[in-house]
Amino acid sequence: MTNRQLIQAVDVHAAGEPGRVLMGSGLRVKGATMVERLRYCQEHLDDLRTLVLQEPRGYPGLCSPLIVPPADPTCDFGLIVMEQGGFRPMSGSNLICSVTALIETGAIDVSEPITTLRVDTAVGIVTVRAQVEAGRATMVTFDNVPAFVHGLDLPLDVPGYGTIPVDIVFGGQFYVQARAEHLGVDLEPANAKAIIRAASVLRKAADDAFDVVHPLFPEIDSIALPMIHGPARTSGTHGRNAVVLPNGEVDLDDPSTWSGTLDRSPCGTGTSGRVAALYARGELVVGERFVHESMMGTTFTAEVKETASVGEIPGIIPSISGRGWITGIQQLVLENDDPFPVGYTVADIWGLGIGRMAAGD
Repeated sequence: MTNRQLIQAVDVHAAGEPGRVLMGSGLRVKGATMVERLRYCQEHLDDLRTLVLQEPRGYPGLCSPLIVPPADPTCDFGLIVMEQGGFRPMSGSNLICSVTALIETGAIDVSEPITTLRVDTAVGIVTVRAQVEAGRATMVTFDNVPAFVHGLDLPLDVPGYGTIPVDIVFGGQFYVQARAEHLGVDLEPANAKAIIRAASVLRKAADDAFDVVHPLFPEIDSIALPMIHGPARTSGTHGRNAVVLPNGEVDLDDPSTWSGTLDRSPCGTGTSGRVAALYARGELVVGERFVHESMMGTTFTAEVKETASVGEIPGIIPSISGRGWITGIQQLVLENDDPFPVGYTVADIWGLGIGRMAAGD
């Protein structure tokens, strides 16, 4: 067994977005604070991230929440998120996947009908209320870290699309958010390639154009994700969106690199940023619900729970509700003579330049 590495994983999807929950790898992570632990992962554990997410064990649409011991002793667990684009401090869908996995495998103490948890992240503590019925997490609601607006209707030159107004917001990660009509795309599944192309260049252009720094966590200093949003299409919802996760380096001068992967869920941190912008515009008030739909028809329900301050910046506490479903329980295996110890990518389904074919390449 010394020649074989085993990684315990519970596969879950939250409103369609897959999250491979790693429940036995947290002891690899070092650091006194969650910020230090996030930085440690970025500097030392990228091989684990690519091993889990890339081929032959992973695929472009996969994310993986890493359960770690909390740095704050009042919390139940810590969370660091592995995405194709790197390690992230927070993700709503991955948080829902993690809570679902921990409750339904009996890894934590569970109370019915409500289990309350505190989750330590590199951008603050998140409070979770999980509705539990017969051992199943039938709904997960979390009060996110404070969300805030960096700028509204900022002009941005997007190559291939012209100059459009965009919002730069924070909801656990920094987002650039733009209206579908301004990019000339229709938020329907059949238009996925056009949406991915537009969102990928949108994010890269915004990250190059705008300097962002979280006032309390200066290590969070880049625009991680794009959201394209539009009007509601389904009764009972208030808007539709598409978030695209990077799956390779984007070169604004090379349209062949304008690629990525659609978030299958309505996106928890993106929705948090969206409601922060709506609140700042006076289009949403404290206590009002906002049902956000993915292009797959799944929904997260958001609410502006209360106002908050992030340093000197006004913000809100968004509350997000959604559900996860376990799809598999497994052990990932890495043999010591596997020719692809850190996974691999091939440009038929991956963006150019995202990964390595083997360690040291």
